[in-house]
Amino acid sequence: MNLHRRKFLRQWGLKMLVLPCMPLAWAGNQAEEALSDSVRTALSQAVAQSGPPVPVLHTELEKNQFNDWLAKASLRLSQWMKHPDDRQEFLHTLWYEARRAGLSLSLVLGLIEVESAFRKYAISSAGARGFMQVMPFWTRSIGDGNESTLFHTQTQLRFGCVILKYMLEREKGNLFLALGRYNGSRGQAAYPNAVLAAQKKWFQSVD
Repeated sequence: MNLHRRKFLRQWGLKMLVLPCMPLAWAGNQAEEALSDSVRTALSQAVAQSGPPVPVLHTELEKNQFNDWLAKASLRLSQWMKHPDDRQEFLHTLWYEARRAGLSLSLVLGLIEVESAFRKYAISSAGARGFMQVMPFWTRSIGDGNESTLFHTQTQLRFGCVILKYMLEREKGNLFLALGRYNGSRGQAAYPNAVLAAQKKWFQSVD
């Protein structure tokens, strides 16, 4: 761990959670909120699995756009994820889950870059897990309570996208505030600005 990061952690009184083969991420301490029964039911239904992530492409144009996005995104992703099969599986799943939640592809990619640098088994000092750094309490609140599923690619992306969409709805479409709420730093500029800057690098015409 570099000196700067040690100073940062000491400054904020953060304790390191070190597990073998599970690198740390920078996620904030996302707050657990009381959910109404209707919201809890809606979110529980949204995260329920519904089969493998197979992109639905109805026209030749949609297929060409998807393949173009896949090629460009895979090339950029190669700096973090070396094996092409891993990249293809990840991007297919991300495309499916982001589209399912009604989210921009570049937004989700930008968020993952900032949250975990595309590390599937990343764990933050606050205990958030996986690509999108989902806090384990969400599995108890709207899932089946099995925290280990947050290291499964589709489950992790499903939870992350559903939660981000919920945050956007909570903030009436204000992306800046929604990103802060997702990260546990609502009202502070550093995290939303970092995600939005990363998003610009991923932006594609099929968003």
